[in-house]
Amino acid sequence: MKPRATAAAGTGRAADGTDVPAGEDGRHAARDGSTPDGGGRDGGGRDGTDGPRATGRSAVSRARGGRSGKAAGGGGRPASGLPSGGITWRHRLRRDRTLVLMTVPAIVLLLIFNYIPLLGNIVAFQNYDVYDLGITGSPFVGFDNFTRIFDDYRFWEVLINTLVIFLTQLILFFPIPIAIALLLNSLMSARVKAWVQAIVYLPHFFSWVLVVTVFQQMFGGAGLVAQWLREHGHEGFDLMTNPGFFKFLVTAQAVWKDAGWGVIVFLAALAAVNTDLYEAAAVDGAGRWRRMWHVTLPALRPVIALLLVLRVGSALNLDFEQILLQRDQVGAGASEILDTYIWWTGIKTGDFGYAAAAGIFKGLFSVAMVLGANKVAHMLGEQGVYSKK
Repeated sequence: MKPRATAAAGTGRAADGTDVPAGEDGRHAARDGSTPDGGGRDGGGRDGTDGPRATGRSAVSRARGGRSGKAAGGGGRPASGLPSGGITWRHRLRRDRTLVLMTVPAIVLLLIFNYIPLLGNIVAFQNYDVYDLGITGSPFVGFDNFTRIFDDYRFWEVLINTLVIFLTQLILFFPIPIAIALLLNSLMSARVKAWVQAIVYLPHFFSWVLVVTVFQQMFGGAGLVAQWLREHGHEGFDLMTNPGFFKFLVTAQAVWKDAGWGVIVFLAALAAVNTDLYEAAAVDGAGRWRRMWHVTLPALRPVIALLLVLRVGSALNLDFEQILLQRDQVGAGASEILDTYIWWTGIKTGDFGYAAAAGIFKGLFSVAMVLGANKVAHMLGEQGVYSKK
């Protein structure tokens, strides 16, 4: 009986009626997707052992399918444990709480020194009395202060003079940091590049009092240049008191003081340019000028567009201290800008409502200039201050 049982256990019967060794029926069932007893894959196993195993695998598959079906159907939570709608602000707050705490002091300072003082613009709509009535007691006059500004012909003359000085600085000053950055980037010696950059950047730390004094000692009536011309039989000159030359004088002072500051930004942009582009251009036969025109300048275009938009937005924000120090030497007709005009006609005389109205006009004008310049940047294919939706 034992050999017979062994033989029976060692053979099985396939679907076509032929005898096959034990275990082959399971493999045949795996091929055709059925079991020897005609059931499905989960119905039976080989010699009663594969049934539970297959059944377990099928249960796992059904469980996985159920979970995936819930996730796909919108019920429950996905496998990552996050809500079906994505990361909520509570998850972001819990995840970035350390960074949020680090930004709290900066936000508090910004509110105290930048946004809370905006409430003081209410004086532009009041007949403001700083000594007796204050903000709460001063009577409202509506837009009378703005009407006074627009009816003041002197205000429009000052506005035009401010824009003329700005355009002069934009044309003559803005390209100079770009040119210096390209020159420094072409130097092979890192030590020479560092020395030149330090010398150009040093005047940025000088005050306007020192800058104006240096120019006075150089180009004034008793300056070094005028004395040298007189010693050699020529007539001296005094550029510091020439009203027609004033816009070029303040531009030269701005170049000497702040050109090195702009060089840093453009050098940082040049450092991000892939050197493989220069090598590929050199292999294609491009010389130094063609590499600068086709590789370097296109890499600087986004930075140039961004700084140009910001510069246009600050068209009315010329250096108040620089102009005020030289106002008496050339006269108010040539040197008066919007900031000095507001100072003399508004703050110095105590007409704070007029000064506040002029300041609001200046802010709205600057916003309009930024939006217009940014629109032009978008038309030229650049991002500008913010990207186009």
